[in-house]
Amino acid sequence: MPYPNLMSPTEIGPVRLRNRIVFSAHGTKMSTRGVPDERLVAYHEARARGGVGLIICEAASVHETAGGSSSYAVAYTDDCIPGYRRIAGAVHRHGTKIFGQLYHPGRGDIAGGSDDGTIFPIYAPSAIACESKQLTPRAMPVGLVREIVRSYGEAARRMAEAGLDGVEVMAHHSHLVSQFLNPRSNRRNDAYGGSFENRMRFLVEILHEVRAEIGDGFALGVRISGDEQATFGLRPDETNAIAQAVDRLGLVDYFSVNSGSCSAFDGSIHVVPPMAIEAGYVGKYSAAIKKVVTKPVIATGRINTPDLAEGIIASAKADLCGIVRGLICDPDLPSKAAADTPQTIRLCIGCNQACIGHSPKGAPISCIQYPESGRELQFGDLPPAARRCRVLVAGGGPAGLKAAAVAASRGHDVTLLEKRNELGGQAMLAAALPGREEFGGIVSNLVGEAERAGARLVPGVTVTRELVDREAPDVVIVATGVRRRTPDLGQNEVDAWRLFQILHDHAGEHRRRKLFWELGQANVGAEVVVVDSRLDWLAMGLAEQLALGGCKVRLAVLGYMPGQNIPKQVRDHWAGVLHRLGVEVLPYMRYLGAEGDTARFAHMTGGREVLVRPVDTVIHVAPPVPETELEESLSGYTGIVHIVGDCLAPRTAEEAVLDGLKAGATAELGPVRGLHLLDRAVVTPQARIAMHTTTPLQASKL
Repeated sequence: MPYPNLMSPTEIGPVRLRNRIVFSAHGTKMSTRGVPDERLVAYHEARARGGVGLIICEAASVHETAGGSSSYAVAYTDDCIPGYRRIAGAVHRHGTKIFGQLYHPGRGDIAGGSDDGTIFPIYAPSAIACESKQLTPRAMPVGLVREIVRSYGEAARRMAEAGLDGVEVMAHHSHLVSQFLNPRSNRRNDAYGGSFENRMRFLVEILHEVRAEIGDGFALGVRISGDEQATFGLRPDETNAIAQAVDRLGLVDYFSVNSGSCSAFDGSIHVVPPMAIEAGYVGKYSAAIKKVVTKPVIATGRINTPDLAEGIIASAKADLCGIVRGLICDPDLPSKAAADTPQTIRLCIGCNQACIGHSPKGAPISCIQYPESGRELQFGDLPPAARRCRVLVAGGGPAGLKAAAVAASRGHDVTLLEKRNELGGQAMLAAALPGREEFGGIVSNLVGEAERAGARLVPGVTVTRELVDREAPDVVIVATGVRRRTPDLGQNEVDAWRLFQILHDHAGEHRRRKLFWELGQANVGAEVVVVDSRLDWLAMGLAEQLALGGCKVRLAVLGYMPGQNIPKQVRDHWAGVLHRLGVEVLPYMRYLGAEGDTARFAHMTGGREVLVRPVDTVIHVAPPVPETELEESLSGYTGIVHIVGDCLAPRTAEEAVLDGLKAGATAELGPVRGLHLLDRAVVTPQARIAMHTTTPLQASKL
């Protein structure tokens, strides 16, 4: 058997699982008025169909004091039962088990949120503000504490009534239960504070209440952070003692272990650790918990491959593994592992861009590599093409590769031409930066998908109007990306794109090199100012590389902070790296010019001039512009033309891949430039395609 440990069946209390892969709880923003909707049903069913052993639904608030907007799940009224019943039915059809998760944020995470923009009253063990919210909670009266304890049992009963197989109590990430357990956030002097036994009381009473409501035929677990990784968070010795005390109660069937804290900036990085953090590191925390408990342990956190999960289980660090982002990225990961075809798995790259990165935007969860995720009702079952067209894709970046893969999978005859000798576009530049090497996985994943679907990928060929006229394809998908903006550079000024290309050309060597100028390919001095007008990963990565090379680096930002436009966990981790390397950050800076050894800036809102000296080199990280030459040349072409990705408008890899998906899904339907009928309603692709006529095939062949 491939992956003999990971793919073997196991039991959690009264529940038998077909394998040890767990789709652990995570927020999806797919609830309507707090009730799971049909999007969430389809989302979980896709993972069940893909062969996962256990799904644990996202956190559901147990009490009205939990706050949060209506896109968060709630379980404190019977209104939730029909939604959970639909999820359970959809998941059980495919042989997967499903648990719920019980939650109250206390002072952290969603606390204070509301649909009307006002701040909801916050309750916690003590009136101590958390670092991430900067809101002071009200200490819970004893009566409210006991009411919330009862609400956990009532919420568990609703999930059992809905047909779920188990329930999990959240005692991790510095949410309410964790706040009671932590002596630094619990300063109470009553029965729920002070001694270890008193601080445990809230959790112990919850577990007794839940078990009394659900009986012995329903699984019960506790989720705990092995290390909250926060200055004032729970520490490994404390969490080990908590787990051991819970185990002795004999009430729970399993422990789920992760790391991080939603209440602090340092801890929040580890809630959804980005690619710069070592994969599988949670194993050391689950191993410590496993040594002190008698029940099965689930390890979750930065486990993105079946090989990594197999190793964690084989080395007795855990009994099961949660692979969350991996299953968001590829719902069929378990079935591919079972079939011993791991090379076909679309591996998560830890970018955090469309999964946890969607949460602050209020948008449902998705994936930059697999935008079908979270959009299963729109794209989950694309039909074969109504008529087989010959499709020419111009450009081999993420947008073009995704378009080629989807169009070919629907039966079209697809050829992709890329003018460079390498596929991947800007994604390959990103992968050349320190800590971003894994980003190159988006290219290898998309190339593999396109080739397996039957698309022909040809680098080193530029698409022109003459080529299009000669080959006369039915459909042209223009994915030509961007061209660099060429600033007027002074004597000591350098365009960052030149440096990125050097990094890319020497990929893998950056840790061995001392300075750019040692290569003799860039005019970079020892005192550097990086002018960041993009606020994404480029300037932060370049500043890190220059600092590692020995430069003194100042990062002048045309905004509030470096990385302002990238996911919080990625930005916050990178900010810590730059701080440790001595990079000086200058926010609110508008560049005016350089004179001699001085760079001149103006504060963006204050207006006063800021002089930075001494400066040897000013490096410009400027936004690019769309490459529209091919698009403009195709004016009047009689075939269908789609414009996708950055050549439509420079954005991120997420939008590029989504554009590619839409173009591939509608290739034969007519020209679409950014605005698609697919965006307007949630209807089946078959129904949409039936509404359109296709363009007659042309006889010539590529």
